[in-house]
Amino acid sequence: MTTDYAQARDAMVEQQIRPWDVLDPRVLAVLAELPRERFVPEPYRALSYTDIEIPLGHGERMLKPVVAGRILQSLLPAAGEDVLEIGTGSGYLSACLGRLARDVLSLERHADLAQAARDRLLAEGIANVSVETADAFAWDSERRFDAICVNGAVDRIPSRFLGWLRPGGRMFVVHGRAPAMEAVLVRPQGGEVNAPHIESLFETDLGYLAGAAPVPEFQL
Repeated sequence: MTTDYAQARDAMVEQQIRPWDVLDPRVLAVLAELPRERFVPEPYRALSYTDIEIPLGHGERMLKPVVAGRILQSLLPAAGEDVLEIGTGSGYLSACLGRLARDVLSLERHADLAQAARDRLLAEGIANVSVETADAFAWDSERRFDAICVNGAVDRIPSRFLGWLRPGGRMFVVHGRAPAMEAVLVRPQGGEVNAPHIESLFETDLGYLAGAAPVPEFQL
């Protein structure tokens, strides 16, 4: 039986994405047009448009479509903005960000996942997304970004990530501890004494970024 991916994509948008309050026209257009199935590992391709996380290897998982949609709507990169993505995974969200923003730099710890994502982006003709094999907790750059997209949970919001934002920039991240994690949009307020402004978006449950899980508490 051959899957009608175009029909499945339309159903994903209308039955999953819209009901979860993703209503921005630019975001919906990207999700309706980009062939998600081409970013899914072959053994799971038939599940491309289902409301589940899809295994990618190394314990990594592709985000649910509804979560990807909410991330895109929360950050809403403009056509003239630069985005840093932490955790490339399959490259699907990278591609979506690339369709919205001017330029996307994506960091992926695992070299094989990074190369697979590069190949998929190239096959889709998305030239404004570059994937670098790097651990975000060991990586640094003088470059600054308008938006940062963190595709894994953190126990505490890393201040070093916020240092990569331009003035007025924002970062999407999920923080807290399972099963009650919170997705937030963080905006630095400027100056060392000012705490960042944190806007609560929705509750979810994601796997932790490597190096960002809670430290086990010692108990007698």
